[in-house]
Amino acid sequence: MESGLSFEEVSNSFNSESEKLEDAINSSLEKSDKFSIPEIINNYFQIMNVNSHIQLLKKHSEKIDNSDQPIFQRVKEIEDIISNKFNNVLHPKMLSQLKSSIDELTKSLQTNTPQDNSKESLEKNAKLYDSLREMMSTKEFVEQYEKGLTHD
Repeated sequence: MESGLSFEEVSNSFNSESEKLEDAINSSLEKSDKFSIPEIINNYFQIMNVNSHIQLLKKHSEKIDNSDQPIFQRVKEIEDIISNKFNNVLHPKMLSQLKSSIDELTKSLQTNTPQDNSKESLEKNAKLYDSLREMMSTKEFVEQYEKGLTHD
């Protein structure tokens, strides 16, 4: 998002993106069992997107005196949602699930020594390794977010 956008454009975009974020968080909170990789990535993407909008709004508020506008009440509300619902509840659950799934899949692959080298057996193992790589990559992405939390 370019910083050359007007305050109104940034505000409108923030409102739209913060609604998507709330929907994603609430949807994940409702199920809170197993999260799909796309669902995990979507949640973190929306968090980063909304945080970028918040930073732009704050920069605009420094330039002109508009910090009393309703948009900043919404910013505070969204920051609380991110902190309380995502950082304190969903993020730990998602990270824990990823670690657990990686451990389970790794153990499965270590004990899964195919007796035959059939095409089906090789394809099955290849898919398991692909899943493991996807989970490990997602876990690394999630851990980068966590590192950002400890530096704020």
